[in-house]
Amino acid sequence: MEKKDKEKQKKQVPLRLSATLYNELAQWAEDDFRSVNGQIEYLLTECVKHRKGKQKTPPQQAEEPLDF
Repeated sequence: MEKKDKEKQKKQVPLRLSATLYNELAQWAEDDFRSVNGQIEYLLTECVKHRKGKQKTPPQQAEEPLDF
């Protein structure tokens, strides 16, 4: 299998979320006309892009995670 084919394959990742967080993601996904899985993938992709862009600047103090 070529490297490009391997990069396009999706990995399955078990994920545990609180009911509150899941419901928030589900509503957001519905608003954006996506599945919950698609919404999570979109959000993670955007976060990675954002982080890669920030690596060019000095690191900032991490924000406190939201409590869901």
